[in-house]
Amino acid sequence: MKYLVGIDNGGTFSKTALFDEKGKQLASATVPTQTLTPKPGYAQRDMNELWKVNAKSIKRAIEESGVDPEKIAGVSFSGHGKGLYLVGADRKPSYYGIASTDTRAWEYVEKWNKDGTKERVYEKTFQDILSYQPVSLLSWIRDHEEGVLERTKYIFSVKDYIRFMLTGEARAEYTDFSGGNLINLKTRKYDRELLALFGLEEVYEKLPGLCHSADICGYVTKEAAEQTGLPAGIPVAAGMFDVNACGIASGLCSEKELCMIAGTWSINEFIRREPVTNGTVSLNSMFCIPGYFLVEESSPTSAGNMEWFIQNLMNYEKREAEEKQGSVYDVTNDWVASIEPWDCNVIFLPFLNGSNVNPLARGSFVGLTAYHTKKHMLRAVYEGIVFSHALHVKKLLKNRECPKTIRLSGGAAKSDVWVQMFADVLQIPIDVIEDKELGAQGAAMAAGIAAGIYRDYQDAADRTVTITKTVQPRTEYRKIYQEKYEAYCKVLEGLDQVWEYFAVK
Repeated sequence: MKYLVGIDNGGTFSKTALFDEKGKQLASATVPTQTLTPKPGYAQRDMNELWKVNAKSIKRAIEESGVDPEKIAGVSFSGHGKGLYLVGADRKPSYYGIASTDTRAWEYVEKWNKDGTKERVYEKTFQDILSYQPVSLLSWIRDHEEGVLERTKYIFSVKDYIRFMLTGEARAEYTDFSGGNLINLKTRKYDRELLALFGLEEVYEKLPGLCHSADICGYVTKEAAEQTGLPAGIPVAAGMFDVNACGIASGLCSEKELCMIAGTWSINEFIRREPVTNGTVSLNSMFCIPGYFLVEESSPTSAGNMEWFIQNLMNYEKREAEEKQGSVYDVTNDWVASIEPWDCNVIFLPFLNGSNVNPLARGSFVGLTAYHTKKHMLRAVYEGIVFSHALHVKKLLKNRECPKTIRLSGGAAKSDVWVQMFADVLQIPIDVIEDKELGAQGAAMAAGIAAGIYRDYQDAADRTVTITKTVQPRTEYRKIYQEKYEAYCKVLEGLDQVWEYFAVK
């Protein structure tokens, strides 16, 4: 039996998981990554510290698995998309790493949306321009951080940087860079004219050579082996954007599936042979399966909002649950289940980390009265997150047939109450994917292809992906949730003109 390692760098943690060839997760290790917020809208990281965190999580997972490291056949990565990680000619970071929740470059997006740049860019990339994409952040750095671009040699995504530290080889990868307005989706290559639209001609030579997710992009160096516990010399596959990783680990291998990931981000996606070019979806990018495009609607508006609620408003309940050797999540599910949707008319906008309607929108409760309790507020949080997903899914369904089921993963998939709410709001059956580190598993699947264990992604999915249950929608809840969803949309529309007040000054 050979083993595979997947390393996943998301918004708040570095996670490493070790799998056998059948996809069984033998061990996982999670180490928090510190996010620095020197100003509102900033979300950056010390890249040297980020590598140490990754090395720690890798070593810990291998040790906890009890597996002989020499039986590890390969390693690969998934990581948050967008953001920016710069490395200089001295092979050291030339700036802080910037995470995908950073909004400092929002004014550039507003300018490009108004001056016609958006339309010219769309002709080449078929995606909106977002404040946390590399092109926006590079433009901000050009104008605000003198000398940084001049001393930068390589432009990376987060997983490209970790791979660079593991192998010493500088490569970029299609799924990440094609989702950041850096690749012409018609030619599937870098494009000087595209960069010129952003005034970024100077960065063309700093873009590393491109590779596919399962391509071998180097081998674990002796130095990295000593730091991580991985065997020196094993193959390292390129890896992929975590949206791809969670999708492929959910069995997203054909055009019939539609997947949702409810974690820090609300991810909603399907694949097809050609991008959607009619402007009805915000993002097209290249998928990890060569020849397919990922059609994506996403925003940082999902279960991360509930974590904020727990941390800030449920300290007593969390402590009490721990004293009883229980979980605060059992409490949250009981609270939400105790209130029917027609008994709670509070609306929550899940925009604590960003928005899918306006880059300046902020998290909000609307409709609170003295009657309402934390239980009502929590139900509103659950519902608001589902409504945000629904807004994305409805855009996707304009461009394809309604699927027989939707595959759900992420933190929300662990809650029966929440899964039922997704089914009731969307009125589509929900398949729940086996609970494991899906980002890391998707990465491990790419490593397995690179190592020759799997023929391709379909073979990997057939051997490793498990649907644990299917939850059916309740037709008697269709009308009430349709009314609540419409109210949610009216609140979004009504507040659209006030968000500029909250802009970073």
